[in-house]
Amino acid sequence: MEAVTEGSWESLPVALSPGVLQALRELGFARMTPVQSATIPLFMNNKDVAAEAVTGSGKTLGFVIPILEILLRREEKLKKMQVGAIIITPTRELAIQIDEVLSHFTKHFPRFSQILLIGGRNPMEDVEKFKEHGGNIIVATPGRLEDLFRRKADGLDLASCVKSLDVLVLDEADRLLDMGFEASLNTILDFLPKQRRTGLFSATQTQEVENLVRAGLRNPVRISVKEKGVAASNTQKTPTRLENYYMICKADEKFNQLVHFLRQHKQEKHLVFFSTCACVEYYGKALESLIKQVKIMSIHGKMKHKRNKIFTEFRKLPG
Repeated sequence: MEAVTEGSWESLPVALSPGVLQALRELGFARMTPVQSATIPLFMNNKDVAAEAVTGSGKTLGFVIPILEILLRREEKLKKMQVGAIIITPTRELAIQIDEVLSHFTKHFPRFSQILLIGGRNPMEDVEKFKEHGGNIIVATPGRLEDLFRRKADGLDLASCVKSLDVLVLDEADRLLDMGFEASLNTILDFLPKQRRTGLFSATQTQEVENLVRAGLRNPVRISVKEKGVAASNTQKTPTRLENYYMICKADEKFNQLVHFLRQHKQEKHLVFFSTCACVEYYGKALESLIKQVKIMSIHGKMKHKRNKIFTEFRKLPG
């Protein structure tokens, strides 16, 4: 198990490109987090990485930066239709966020094209977009990526495009498996070249994740990043700086307490989770009628085309 430390970007054993350092300055990231200082040198030294790190630990930069550095060091420049890196993540919302982070860096490297492949729109739009603009770096959800591998009859031979692949990243691997994407992942892995770097990131190391590590990674270096002051045996999966509060109340009082809380905090932005899609629809309507002058937005997995639009609208709301 690798020891991890924090430090400046300049302290890395392999120097980062000026364009990458410029993007980091623009984003205001002066120092590395432990997961970044551990994974970036390993990736750049051609190691496969299996990292266990809590949400909010900075792992997105831990794979975005080495992807760019590896592609910049290629002997042959990538052609428009050649895929150099693929990042797979379980939800559209996560994919959108990773794509946005990546775009802060690729604007300094116009030689690289990136493409976002997620559900919620016609697959043929993605086929045409890929054929027109290419996709040296793909950020995708498993279902849509698997679908595009089957679009040869529509004029996209993605299997040929990925023969040049250098890096595969499986982000939130535990959630990828929890959400039932194992079959899709296995199908995708079969299309990809064996000679590649692979990074697997997860908050928990379950047996299913371990099986995926064995199937997709060759002799990986394992990294476990714990919060400071948290014992190695502790199962904490959230950052220590995240503040959590809770209220104990009777079940029949829960909704009233929620309404009261939201009325008292109208100037803030909130995410309220319910257990089913039907509950989201029902309580979304109920909250609309009970809390005035507040925009209530409902989003769930059964929404096909509206989901991306609603998510974007929510992110733009002040609060």
